[in-house]
Amino acid sequence: MRILEAKDLKKVYGTGEYAVHALDGVDLSIEKGEFVAIVGTSGSGKSTLLHMLGGLDLPTKGTVIVDGQELSKLKKEELTIFRRRKIGFVFQNYNLVPVLTVMENITLPIRLDGKQIDETYLQEIICTLGLEKKLNSLPNQLSGGQQQRVAIARALAAKPAIILADEPTGNLDSKTSQDVLSLMKVTSERFSQTIVMITHNEEIAQMADRIIRIEDGKIAIRG
Repeated sequence: MRILEAKDLKKVYGTGEYAVHALDGVDLSIEKGEFVAIVGTSGSGKSTLLHMLGGLDLPTKGTVIVDGQELSKLKKEELTIFRRRKIGFVFQNYNLVPVLTVMENITLPIRLDGKQIDETYLQEIICTLGLEKKLNSLPNQLSGGQQQRVAIARALAAKPAIILADEPTGNLDSKTSQDVLSLMKVTSERFSQTIVMITHNEEIAQMADRIIRIEDGKIAIRG
């Protein structure tokens, strides 16, 4: 089952001779349950692509379809709600709310949506990520690796159609990076969760099921 699709995706910044083609006709499709790494050097367009796929920015041309919904057809408020329900984000800088505990951070998207928390599923996520003893801690009481585990748990908790991870190990040392990536792979398999990860690190990308390489705003190699 196809969960995400991009068709002829283009993003241009500026006009005329100053125009920068960050994305130049990207076609992409991802199946449910896949763990896909999108690899590229700085300036290749990989982060721009992630922002388009997650509805954080709109393309100049082309379409993005997530779980059957074309993002460009949604109004601003509808898109915000759709992102919260269908797309989980894991960023390099964790983006945790500093005044909330680990448990409050994990359940925040669900509570914002006014939905009932699936306690059994939530406990399984918490145990899988080894956060049982940290639930009452604040983010500044955690290591970088622990904060990223919280970010992954938060992304999973709302049962999104897809998780988009932007350089999720960028602020972590090599051993912690391997640990976090191993956990992402485990959660992808255990919960049949689709994950798209942006990275410049070739070694990290090898942990994914499939690698897509982007160069100069175009797909260069498909895994």
